[in-house]
Amino acid sequence: MNLDFVFMEKYEIQKLRDLPIEKVAKEMGMKVEHHKALCPFHDDHHASLSFNTRRNSCRCYVCMGDSVGTIDLVMKYLGKDFLSACRWLAEEHQVQLEEDRKREASSSSSSPGDSSSGGSSPKDNSGGSSSEKSSSFDASRYVRFFEHPWLNLAARRFLFEERKIDERVAAWCRLTSWTDKKGVNWLQIPYFSTEGKLIGIQNRNLDYKKGESTPRFRFPYGAKCSIYNLPIVRGMAPGEQLFITEGCSDCWAMLSAGHKAIAIPSATMLKPDDKKWLAEIGSQLKIEWHMFPDRDAPGESLFLQLKEILPQLVHHQLPPGCKDFSEYYLKEKTEFINF
Repeated sequence: MNLDFVFMEKYEIQKLRDLPIEKVAKEMGMKVEHHKALCPFHDDHHASLSFNTRRNSCRCYVCMGDSVGTIDLVMKYLGKDFLSACRWLAEEHQVQLEEDRKREASSSSSSPGDSSSGGSSPKDNSGGSSSEKSSSFDASRYVRFFEHPWLNLAARRFLFEERKIDERVAAWCRLTSWTDKKGVNWLQIPYFSTEGKLIGIQNRNLDYKKGESTPRFRFPYGAKCSIYNLPIVRGMAPGEQLFITEGCSDCWAMLSAGHKAIAIPSATMLKPDDKKWLAEIGSQLKIEWHMFPDRDAPGESLFLQLKEILPQLVHHQLPPGCKDFSEYYLKEKTEFINF
């Protein structure tokens, strides 16, 4: 057990508890339909596990005395203790914990970094103060991986066969891949500032299987993975369309469909600095904002958050049977998607 997490901040625990419980259940392998699922804790044949999205809890009226929340469900389903369950949720949902930031700051405080002036601006949304950027993420350790991107067979199968992503999009995004000592294949996704500086990395497990200990996503300590594909803004003309997607995969699909796009990781990761940047760049370039929200509560929540700062944001409804734009893109791949 990692004793560092004994000192988790209360707000961090609450952030993990607020993660949508149905989404977490699905990520662990449960089949949730109409707010119900077969209970994995007894021999169930009648979908006895009920989810309450308003309270963000679930309960089996056959084998549970009380309702359980997101963290408790992970503990019970994956057989983890409280701290391990929190770590699993944080890694799965790209939530960086304070202890991680402190550890990275202490280990890399003397490492070379970006000493440019701090603050966010439409020209360079690298975020945070200069001291934070120089101590939290040492881009010099990773930047060489993206100078000559290379995709192994697992990455090419995932991107080009399963997701039907245009190879030019993979090249533009500088996607690369690697295989760890256990033979697990990872897709390495770089995050760049508007000016093209490396500010974060997301590693996606291409061999992920629900319930396994190896997480779906991994991030270097201090990596800033908020708005994705910021460099696209540099080549935009005033009044152009820009689509906001949820997650990198949807962004690749939108780019492959021929539309300029950026991505927000999730509604829970939209930071005040990101909102400020979106409002400023939208005002400066008179951007025509568009969005296909995911067909779920978090997707609509993200749209409403963005609508508050981007009143002109246009809502596009995904067709029935498509939970996100990636599925819509795959469904319509043989036709030119024209909005």
